[in-house]
Amino acid sequence: MSEGGHVSTATAATYQGTFRGRAGEAARVRREITSYLGDCPVTADIVLIAHELAANAIVHSRSRGGSFAVRCQVSPGAARVEVEDMGGPWRPRKSDDRPHGLDIVQALTGDSGWGTQATGTGGRLTWARLSW
Repeated sequence: MSEGGHVSTATAATYQGTFRGRAGEAARVRREITSYLGDCPVTADIVLIAHELAANAIVHSRSRGGSFAVRCQVSPGAARVEVEDMGGPWRPRKSDDRPHGLDIVQALTGDSGWGTQATGTGGRLTWARLSW
């Protein structure tokens, strides 16, 4: 474990990190994904998406005060990022409410470029994929 209880491993094609469920960690997610992706053609967009998904884990899940995992993978012509949080209730959105982070994710990826699903441990996995 490194400073702050963060554990990460990176290979040529995969990044994985575990973060604490507190606000400052979203900025650390941005830095780590930026470093991992380097000059990938979609780095800026994937970093923005990773930040939004991390912020959602911190604000809207049981990961607040706990932890969440971030994974990123690059393959020829595509990059995928996912955040796995500790689950919990999701606050419904009012129809006249301002756009939220997932609206940004959808705007960058399109309808079929992202999704969310329950995990077998009661958590939630939210992912996004961009191609070039």
